[in-house]
Amino acid sequence: MKNNKNKPLQIALFGMDDRAYKTMSMYLKGPCKGIAVVVNEFEAEIDIIDADHIKAKALLAERKNKGASRPILILSLEELSIEGTLYVKKPVSKEGLLTALNKAKEILKTERLKQEKKITEPEIKKEEVVVAEKKQAGIKHIDKEEKKKVSKHRTAMDLTEVGFSAYIGHVDGIDFSDRKQLLNASYNSKGFFLGYVQSALKVSKAKGRILQLNSGWKPLIIFPHSKEIWLDADDKQLRSFAGLAIKSNSSQGMTLTPVGQNSSNFNNKMEGFYDVDYFLWKLAIWTSKGRYPSTIDIKQPVFLKQWPNFTRLVVTPHAIQIAALLILAPRTALDIAKVLNIKPQYVFVFISAAHVLGLVGQAKRQADDIVLPSKEIKVAAKKGLLSRILGRLRG
Repeated sequence: MKNNKNKPLQIALFGMDDRAYKTMSMYLKGPCKGIAVVVNEFEAEIDIIDADHIKAKALLAERKNKGASRPILILSLEELSIEGTLYVKKPVSKEGLLTALNKAKEILKTERLKQEKKITEPEIKKEEVVVAEKKQAGIKHIDKEEKKKVSKHRTAMDLTEVGFSAYIGHVDGIDFSDRKQLLNASYNSKGFFLGYVQSALKVSKAKGRILQLNSGWKPLIIFPHSKEIWLDADDKQLRSFAGLAIKSNSSQGMTLTPVGQNSSNFNNKMEGFYDVDYFLWKLAIWTSKGRYPSTIDIKQPVFLKQWPNFTRLVVTPHAIQIAALLILAPRTALDIAKVLNIKPQYVFVFISAAHVLGLVGQAKRQADDIVLPSKEIKVAAKKGLLSRILGRLRG
């Protein structure tokens, strides 16, 4: 943060739909006299989270992890006292928001002064050097084992339009050029291997235990602490199994059993290890085959909570452009396809993959209770509308 008293604070907003996002932006410009401006999360120095959002807990944990010492303001109808945050009551009033922002400003100033202090390198004792060397030796041993996990550390794959169908497969009986069929081109993950893997991951994480998912195909082992999955199958085999619908009577054969840490099954085949996010992303693509998740309302806008780690994921056609649009504001899948002039399947498959990692959410109206009504906001809105009308009349 530059030492400039007149420079507005850089704010990032989380847990807000498009309407609430715009309302808060206008409130900062109007009633708050431009004390802060809304920017993207990478440029921001302060985070504001709507704590009444359904994913607020996860958002807060994520921002604390990523933002480090960045001040966090939480907005809520209910009075909250959460360590490391500044509470602002909803509907937000000018006084309440300004008070919290000024406190955040002081936190930033203190943090900046800390960073400017020269830190001298402490004297290292001989014993500490020996301990450090032993630790380093241990790290080298671990790295050697990690290198064997070739599937886990595979770099991103960038799919072109030409290779898209061949990679993900196709769904019989769906004509994506027919709008009626397009709107019904959905799938329910619970009826596929993907749904059972997701459920198994939740159980493994909750219990904190290594578990094996038995499906009558190949055993899949989950390591909750290292966020890894082990499966002795290549992409071709997994793609085929991912696309098979699992009937309700067949699902009875799906079981979860505990696994010992020293099981020889996976220790002898280290190449079977996958990063959980990478595995789920691929599995969602192969389950989707160009369809969208049934839990998403195709007619309603969706938004992207954070940028996917494309360096470690399969990059489907136009995925980066789709993500760029969704990170700016919520949009419907068909609107994205229209704006980018691309096939809806490319949007559907990206939404499927991002949704399985919890990166995509369905936009809902929040603006009605985000801030107190303000004449200045209404005036600004009227001026904006008038400007647009005049612009059109002027050609």
